Amino acid sequence: MEYDFLRNTITGTAFARFSMDHEALGFWLSEELGDNAEKYVDICQQIALLQSSQLSEWRLIGKALSIELDNEQVRVFANNIAEGEDDEAEMDESMSFYDGESEAFCGLEDFYAVLVNWRKFLDEQ
Repeated sequence: MEYDFLRNTITGTAFARFSMDHEALGFWLSEELGDNAEKYVDICQQIALLQSSQLSEWRLIGKALSIELDNEQVRVFANNIAEGEDDEAEMDESMSFYDGESEAFCGLEDFYAVLVNWRKFLDEQ
């Protein structure tokens, strides 16, 4: 999973750009987490609980994107992703939707590293 953290040269707004199949993670960082330090701390605390087996899973519902965490994996997904499942079932079997912009998976440790790097990037400015 490759990614870059950038700033809009006009507005100064930070945004994350991720490699194919992980774009949803970039959208989530940029749009749902942003520079919200309180939410960042809460997520890090939940990750610590998951890693110590004090919690088995955790979910954070966002405006457009949500995340699900367990002790191994993170799923970032568009809140409306379930609505498209019926449409996909009706499609020809040889065709499929590209959902890299609406759903992404990564390991919990990788996700934590991304969070820490995102926070460092935001704090640099």
